[in-house]
Amino acid sequence: MTRNILVTGGAGYIGSHTCKALALRGYQPIAFDNLKRGSRSAVKWGPLVVGDVGNRRELRQTIERYKVEAVLHFAALAYVGESVGNPAWYFRNNVASTINLLEAMAQTGLDRLVFSSTCAVYGTPADVPISESTPTNPISPYGESKLQVERMLPWFGNAHGLNWVALRYFNAAGADVDGEIGESHDPETHLIPLAIQAALGSGPGLKIFGTDYPTHDGTAVRDYVHVADLANAHVRALDYLRDGGESGAFNLGTERGLSVREIMDEIRSVSTVALPAMESPRRAGDPPLLIADAARAHHLLGWRPRHSDLATIVGTAHDWERNKVLAVAAE
Repeated sequence: MTRNILVTGGAGYIGSHTCKALALRGYQPIAFDNLKRGSRSAVKWGPLVVGDVGNRRELRQTIERYKVEAVLHFAALAYVGESVGNPAWYFRNNVASTINLLEAMAQTGLDRLVFSSTCAVYGTPADVPISESTPTNPISPYGESKLQVERMLPWFGNAHGLNWVALRYFNAAGADVDGEIGESHDPETHLIPLAIQAALGSGPGLKIFGTDYPTHDGTAVRDYVHVADLANAHVRALDYLRDGGESGAFNLGTERGLSVREIMDEIRSVSTVALPAMESPRRAGDPPLLIADAARAHHLLGWRPRHSDLATIVGTAHDWERNKVLAVAAE
């Protein structure tokens, strides 16, 4: 019997990688995406339904048509700076639309949800590593929108029997290890693809935001986790709920930090060309250091990152970006 899973935002970066992971585990992913920021070409392992999470009728029709048994919810706006400039858009899209999804699930009897959350719910923590018990204090509408959804989930659990997992991941990075899909944001804001594009000459010079942080080399330190490892965590969370696991939030990270300069050095090593970069002032609200404590995911989900070493993250991302350049040149 086919086990159909609705994947909202299934044409996006992490959503599409998770669709592949689901298919490899015997699930049938149903990608539900409005394609405003997702890519049709990233949907390879199941059907694509072009629809909007803000439309409850479309959601119900899809759930009923495919006899969906659970939902993985990725669909969201995810640019921190953009959220500061347009908070209403973020709360409407990320919070109000999720209410539509939760109501559609309640109306159709669906009781399992894996929610794509973020370490942005913690804001600028006083201490690292960051555990799930670290106080939540978002410093952007994006982080606040994710936290508001997390706060809604227990209430839907009480009212409708919803069982849920919120995965708070740190810095997603890398590309599919088989080269089938990768990171393709427009605009791109993530350090690794921006740096690789600068090295390949397919993008502008890289800006280093802050070189005076209290870190070992003055640049910001982050916990980078490979997108394939994040995809695996979503499948494990789904299995965890199927097996009767208790609802709750889980951090996903490697428990080690990498600085901007360390990332740049690895990209220079892989690309063997100069990486133009310009030092710029810190961005407001950027913490100097973010590192996860992922012990809870290790213990309860049986999850550990397998592809999140620096060489694999940068190597897979570099291959993906280089192939995009070659594809454009061949046109």
